[in-house]
Amino acid sequence: MIETVSIDTVMRALADPTRRAVFERIVRSPEINVVELTRASGVTQGAVSQHLKSLKVAGLVVERPQGRNVFYRARPEGLAPLFDWLSHYDAFWRGRFGDLRSLLKEIDP
Repeated sequence: MIETVSIDTVMRALADPTRRAVFERIVRSPEINVVELTRASGVTQGAVSQHLKSLKVAGLVVERPQGRNVFYRARPEGLAPLFDWLSHYDAFWRGRFGDLRSLLKEIDP
């Protein structure tokens, strides 16, 4: 059974700049372990582990244990609550961009 994560959980997970950097590093890799994430982050392994825990709770990453290592990969569908929330503003922005396009055509025919 898949548990639905709230938009608040996803936003809270991505609000921290270090956590967001860890997530972006995971997104750019097919799979990555904690040692590699720590090396690239500039923070302690314990801090990276805490950030990973928040990202897992938010449904943004999944882990795969292999021996003594744990590998992480991004879970793009974890961003769905954020996309759903942003889609409510689609009509607003679509109208604004339409108005801008019309204004630009008037200024420079």
